Amino acid sequence: MNTSVVICVYTEERWEDIRQAVESVGNQTRPPYELILVVDHNPDLHLKLKRAYPQAVVVENTHEQGLSGGKNTGADVATGDIVAYLDDDAVADPGWLEALEEGFQDPDVVGVGGRTDPLWASKRRPRWFPYEFDWTVGCTYRGMPEVKAPIRNVMGGNAAFRREVVAEVGGFHSGIGRSVQGRKSRPLGCEETEFCIRLSQRKPGAVMLFQPSAVIGHKVSRQRERFAYFRSRCYAEGLSKALVTREVGSQDGLASERAHAMKTLPLGALRGVGEALRGDVGGLGRAAAIVIGLAWTTWGYVVGSWRLR
Repeated sequence: MNTSVVICVYTEERWEDIRQAVESVGNQTRPPYELILVVDHNPDLHLKLKRAYPQAVVVENTHEQGLSGGKNTGADVATGDIVAYLDDDAVADPGWLEALEEGFQDPDVVGVGGRTDPLWASKRRPRWFPYEFDWTVGCTYRGMPEVKAPIRNVMGGNAAFRREVVAEVGGFHSGIGRSVQGRKSRPLGCEETEFCIRLSQRKPGAVMLFQPSAVIGHKVSRQRERFAYFRSRCYAEGLSKALVTREVGSQDGLASERAHAMKTLPLGALRGVGEALRGDVGGLGRAAAIVIGLAWTTWGYVVGSWRLR
C-alpha cells in the first residue's frame, strides 16, 4: 500500500509552520510514497517551495481557489493508493502514516481520520475553553470515539482516503470550506464533512474509520485562543452546516450534531458546574462557553438556512 501525503499551503507567513509539517512527514516510521505540496494561487510561494524541497512534488492549485480546490489538485496529482492530508500548521507524530495505513486493511474502509491534539501558542489551554468544542480549533473533541471506531466523517487536517474514491464521487466541493476570502472573514469549514457524507451516500457500505493512534499536533495561534474567535468560529460552523445540509440533506448532515448537542454538551455543562463547585473556577467559564457556543452555532445555521432560501 502506497500513500501520497498532501499538504495544502497558501501563504509565506506560515513558512516555519510549513517547514515543520514537511519535516514531520520526513520523520515517519513508514515513509510516504510521495510528498505533494499544493500552493493556492501564490506564484512566489510556489517557486520558493520548489527550490527548498526538490524532493517533493510542488504544484499550483489547478482548481477553484481555496482549500477544497487544493485538496482536489493533490488527489489529481497523487499516484499512491491512498491520499493523506495534513494541515500546513500541523506536526505529525512519527507513527502517524503507519497508523493511517493500518486502518485501510479492511477493504470496506474508504477513509481514515486520526487524533488531532491542540498545540496552544500560550503553552496551556485557556481555562474557559471546553473540550467539547476543540473542533473550533481543528482538533479532536470530547464526544468523539476514544478507540478505533466507525464515524460519519473524518476531520480534514488529519485524514486519508482511497485515491480512486475521491475522483469517483466528484472530489471536495468548493463553496463550503475555506477560500482566500474566507480566511480574511468568516472561518468557514465542513468541506470534509460534506465530502464524507456524500461518499457514504453514493457508496453504501463504505466505512469511515477513526484511528486514534494516528496522531498529529495542530498549532493554535493566540488569536484562536480568544473567546471572540471561538464565538465567530461557532457561528461560521452553523453557516457551513446549512450549506452541508443543502447538499446531503438534514438527516445525514446533522445526525452527529444532534447527538452531540443533546447528550455531550449538556453533560459537559453539568461537568463544568460540578468542577466549579469543587473549586475549579474555570469550570463556570467552560459551562458558559458550551451554552454560548451551542447558541451561536445554532444561530449561524438558522441564518445560513434562511439565506439559502
